[in-house]
Amino acid sequence: MSNSYTGTEALVLGALDSKISIATGVPGYPITKIMEQLMDSTIESRWSVNEKVALEAALGASTIGRRAVVIVKHVGMNILADPLITSATHTIGAGVVIIAGDDPGVKMSQNEQDSRYFGLLAEVPVFDPDTPDAAYECMRLSYALSEKVSTPVIIRITDRLNTSNWDVKRTVSSSSDFPVFDRSIWSYSLKGKHQRFHLQSYPLMLELSTTYKMNILHKRSSTTGIISSGYPSTLVEKVISDRFRDVSHLSLTMINPLPVELISSFIKQHSQVLIIEETEPVIEQQVSCSGVLGKHTGHVGYGKVETNDIIWALEHIDQKKTNHMQSPETLTGRGYSRGTCEDCPYHVLYSALKKLSVPIAGDLGCSIRTAPPPMEIADTAYSLGSSIATATGFDNKGVALVGDFGLVHTGLQGLIEAVFHKKDVLVIVLLNSISALTGGQQVPDITCLVQCLVPGTIILDMEKINEDELFIVLLSELDKKGVSVILARGQCTKHNS
Repeated sequence: MSNSYTGTEALVLGALDSKISIATGVPGYPITKIMEQLMDSTIESRWSVNEKVALEAALGASTIGRRAVVIVKHVGMNILADPLITSATHTIGAGVVIIAGDDPGVKMSQNEQDSRYFGLLAEVPVFDPDTPDAAYECMRLSYALSEKVSTPVIIRITDRLNTSNWDVKRTVSSSSDFPVFDRSIWSYSLKGKHQRFHLQSYPLMLELSTTYKMNILHKRSSTTGIISSGYPSTLVEKVISDRFRDVSHLSLTMINPLPVELISSFIKQHSQVLIIEETEPVIEQQVSCSGVLGKHTGHVGYGKVETNDIIWALEHIDQKKTNHMQSPETLTGRGYSRGTCEDCPYHVLYSALKKLSVPIAGDLGCSIRTAPPPMEIADTAYSLGSSIATATGFDNKGVALVGDFGLVHTGLQGLIEAVFHKKDVLVIVLLNSISALTGGQQVPDITCLVQCLVPGTIILDMEKINEDELFIVLLSELDKKGVSVILARGQCTKHNS
């Protein structure tokens, strides 16, 4: 019997029906609700301090035969790449699935990147489901595949998949007895591990990609065909049914390894082939040949794909080269004008920082909102936890502005670097004990740890200091040599009201 579920619900049910034992992850759009639903179940589930730790915990569970799911947004894939890449040749035990939440259109992220590339980089399977039903099936299959090839498996999802509804038929695993890590891998050299991987694991992935039933072919003509993956596949079918009924469609769900033979046959059977995918030309780059159109030929833009984009591409399919690229979007053009919250406790700090004439490295927490006009306080913001290390590159003492979650996530390494090399930097930590931009999740209190690293750390209550007093403190700390730290305590009114 089938019931209607959202993509989020389908992913959660797919994990639970696969008898997972543990879920780890880092909050962020568009994956937070997936973990929150798992936290309402009986399995062990936890937000980790960063994505590398989340995957490492899952790999530890896998070692002793516990299935695990790791839930991160696309930029989190950057952080967990180190253990991910090594795990493929190291091998694992019980299945490990990584749900990677991409953000085409950059609704709530610092960039617009494509998690499917990590499949190519790490040489692990990647699924890109188009519907909640496909998402559920991908979860169920991924655990069996992960254990068969002894690598983690990536499932790339987006918000539109998460919020769509579809009928899903559930099947619960009949067994809870899963493989443990096989220590015989240590009989191989590091080179031998890679050789073994390509002799045993990767051929199994290729075999599945060739025979996978959820790579669906809709043959309608020999003139025009579309190859797609992920949520845009549903848009392609809608466009075809509404306006272009003689267009064939190859909808791919397993996109790494690519089903090369299936794709090659599809291309040969059609005079023109268009590739529709979000966000980057991952498929297109691997099958580029004469007659294949897509992002490289200007028929499809980078980033989020809408129905009108597909229609435009089909209307211009007779042109070998065209240009569907739009002018770079501005904040004004997007209608984005929001800075910090009106009742943010750190306004007094931002006002004092505005008076300084030193470079300020911001971070990807709330402080990133101080960078654009009209505030124009933070000068840079490269990644979560990056501000301290960034500020150590300044020629004179500047400011590193970081939230306590950013500090815990990856910022501590920058602070250790600054202390060890005796760099001149003023670190200001927005100490509100939560991750405000991702839903108010709790953050470990590392006040004592910071005080151990920098004994002269100052703790200030933002409700008990005025702008002039704070400005004097900032000038005093900037005038000192070495590392200075101010822990700025404040209560986020959005999540603590």
